Amino acid sequence: MTAAPCPDVLAEARRLTDAAAARETPVRLLGGAAIMLRAGDRLQPALRRTPVDIDLVAGAGAGGAVGALLDACGYRPDVAFNRVEGARRLLFHDDANDRQIDVFVRDFAMCHTIPIGERLLIERMTLPLAELLLTKLQIVQLNAKDRHDVYALLQTHPVGAHDGAMVNAERIARVCARDWGLYTTAMLNLERVREQLPAVPLAAEASARIGAGIAALVGALEAEPKSRAWRMRARIGERVRWYDEPDEVGPEP
Repeated sequence: MTAAPCPDVLAEARRLTDAAAARETPVRLLGGAAIMLRAGDRLQPALRRTPVDIDLVAGAGAGGAVGALLDACGYRPDVAFNRVEGARRLLFHDDANDRQIDVFVRDFAMCHTIPIGERLLIERMTLPLAELLLTKLQIVQLNAKDRHDVYALLQTHPVGAHDGAMVNAERIARVCARDWGLYTTAMLNLERVREQLPAVPLAAEASARIGAGIAALVGALEAEPKSRAWRMRARIGERVRWYDEPDEVGPEP
């Protein structure tokens, strides 16, 4: 019997990751649901939110396994979309709760591409914190929801040089050092979230921790040696658009 999706989006995200683990399906959470789950009870009330949908990343060639997983979990595939875009992205619908699941295949590609394949399975439930943060910092038109997701990660996790319960600034810096466009957008967004942090009603300690995390990330990105391709693209600068216009396939995560 097919199990119906849970009305509570975070409970449903946990159910899906448990089902994926049981089936050994290479898929992990990202987006707002992943960030809220990783932040947990430590998150300041001003930064808590209920995500609209659930986003996943699957390993290369795992589309069939992911489809079988989501079918067993009560989701309807978007047949037309998946037929055209299935090599890079899949879409499934939870009709009972009016939600959707967006599945990125191998890499996360929106305004910029975040390589994920070799790091997909580092964590049990979600992408590593570094990649979760990069999927937010790559957004050219960063809105309030996305800013608060950045704050949520930095309020509840220290910035350092390792994965696990720490935002791996070295990983973020290495990825950005290969891609001038991603570096530029990430640095612009770090400045934006720094400037707007005082307007968020947070405890002083939480605000200070976020500010320190932003400063550490900026320092890591600036200090990382840049690739030859990065330096060549930097000569062109903003005279040529450095980001893609992402496709809109439904509500934001």
